[in-house]
Amino acid sequence: MTTPPPARGHLPTLIACFLHFDLSFMLWVLLGALGVFVAEDLGLSPAEKGLVVALPLLTGSLLRIPVGFASDRFGGKRVGLCLLALVGLALVVAWRGASGVPSLVLAALLLGAGGASFAVALPLASRWYPPERQGLVMGIAAAGNSGTVLTNLIAPVLATVVGWRGVFGVALLPLAAVAVAFEVMARESPGRGTASIGATWRALRESDLWWFCLFYAVTFGGYVGLGTFLPLFLRDQFAVDALTAGRLTAVAALVGSLSRPVGGVLADRVGGVRVLTLALGGIGIVYAFAARLPGLGPMMVLTVLGMALFGMGNGAVFQLVPQRFRQHLGAATGVVGAVGGLGGFLLPALLGILKQTTGSFGPAFALFGVAAFGAAAWLQWLVSREERWRQWRRGTLDFAEEA
Repeated sequence: MTTPPPARGHLPTLIACFLHFDLSFMLWVLLGALGVFVAEDLGLSPAEKGLVVALPLLTGSLLRIPVGFASDRFGGKRVGLCLLALVGLALVVAWRGASGVPSLVLAALLLGAGGASFAVALPLASRWYPPERQGLVMGIAAAGNSGTVLTNLIAPVLATVVGWRGVFGVALLPLAAVAVAFEVMARESPGRGTASIGATWRALRESDLWWFCLFYAVTFGGYVGLGTFLPLFLRDQFAVDALTAGRLTAVAALVGSLSRPVGGVLADRVGGVRVLTLALGGIGIVYAFAARLPGLGPMMVLTVLGMALFGMGNGAVFQLVPQRFRQHLGAATGVVGAVGGLGGFLLPALLGILKQTTGSFGPAFALFGVAAFGAAAWLQWLVSREERWRQWRRGTLDFAEEA
């Protein structure tokens, strides 16, 4: 079957995808931004704190796989609207029913639908643009993770006025506005086609996909996991008040969000493999110093630097993925995003568990530093072994052949 040529661009769809991802990401990490209020109100232990803020990351990650398949099969616009409806249900449960830990866990699980936006927004925008612009386009669409900034700036302040449960009720208003905008602005690319189950299954058996998963687990997992747990970490480690913790987290999240399109553009210019290698190595160094648990000032410098590297690594990974899996982009994005989100689940969960068992956050940072260094070493091994990875490093990949 002849593949239709890719469309040259559709700005309204790109904007709609950014809004969808931004709003969904904002609500996906809402429990983390309100974690200090929730923990004090319900008397949560350190392990319970880590678990509750990590649960949306877990379900959002797992949902990315079926949502990615559905996006390839039925179209990103339809699936995206369904996800927004599910997030709306999660907000209602948290607003009206989160009276204890069991109902809070249910709300956290449902909020995971926001994280699955990743497997809708990125493929829907990507299919409108040619391979040589994927770093920029995917960076812009995925810069919707700036929703973390808004959540950490607004949610703690709003919670002091309407209570932490009331914040979830207020969040229904922007959700409704984005749903209307997405319905009006988003369009399916004329070159999308419909992927067969057999062809998609063959694509998922490619080893390249699973290497992308590994690298994204370090970069995106670090961004979303650290960003979600940071308010609780600052509170427990440095006795920072809830509003200050929210502002500091927002600054770090903003740096990570802005650095993602920068990483994508750099990857377009000098190669995704080069940018990714530098990002992974830098992340390992940041984690190693963070494991020493310095004072608040140095720790925030490390956090901001780490967020910048996370964002650049994210941009580099998704400069490469559309080149390799253009005809199965929804499924590939879903799988890579799912494993990346699982990395985000592990970080706050382990920070909470190891804090409770060892009395320190340091071992968890050290463990993830080792993982980052290991991923960087593995990437270099791939470059030395596989011709395609060498081509990506040199910037000589044949776009037409890979598409």
